Amino acid sequence: MVSTRGRLDADEPTTRSGSWEFGGSDAVVLYVHGLGADAESARDQAYAARLGLAAASDSAGGDDAAASVPPVIGYSWSSNDDWGPAKRTADANAAPLAGWLTAWADEDGRPAHVFAHSLGARVTGATLRELADRGRTDALASVSLFGGAIPHDSVGTDGAYGAAIGALDAPLYNFHSRNDRVLGWVYRASDRTRAVGHGGLSGAATAPDGYADIDVSDLVADHYSYLEPDAGCLPRAIGRIGFE
Repeated sequence: MVSTRGRLDADEPTTRSGSWEFGGSDAVVLYVHGLGADAESARDQAYAARLGLAAASDSAGGDDAAASVPPVIGYSWSSNDDWGPAKRTADANAAPLAGWLTAWADEDGRPAHVFAHSLGARVTGATLRELADRGRTDALASVSLFGGAIPHDSVGTDGAYGAAIGALDAPLYNFHSRNDRVLGWVYRASDRTRAVGHGGLSGAATAPDGYADIDVSDLVADHYSYLEPDAGCLPRAIGRIGFE
């Protein structure tokens, strides 16, 4: 786990915990959780993502399927708050996460694939802007949003994150589901707009280079099962992303 909880104002805002023995793994996944997660829940969600990747790889078959599953690093941030403060905290995590990703790229070098769920998409979008400002659009191998709780026009070329997505030296996949009632009802009522994780990019917007909408309504029944083993869309995600 990497955590910024209680550390955003520190000289070194990120701290590490858990096992970091990754052996011969060729890549890693960084999982960024959404709203309402305390430290224990953040760890549990990252572990569920790891189990989901393993199950998806098993279903894909092949003798090397299990060996190809990348380790998962959980990014734990203080999202267990009300909606407004949590969005502000998501934005405040841009610099710490960008700093950690660039350090990882420089010091370890294994490709890093970001998986962001729900409000974690806001953390990720803000981080992509920070990476672009730093001239480090090379720091990621791919970005995947699952049920992204950000406006459906924010990922367009003229949106808040569009320029940073277009500058990224990696693809960004937006996995969205019309069955996601948290986004379809709660998010729309609170933010008075549609979420990119519900119906994809706004029809009035232009997709930036490297952006792809992937409808997983046939696989994902609700807001919380995108990454669940045997219940979510990770088999399709692995097919699109691939892992080095």
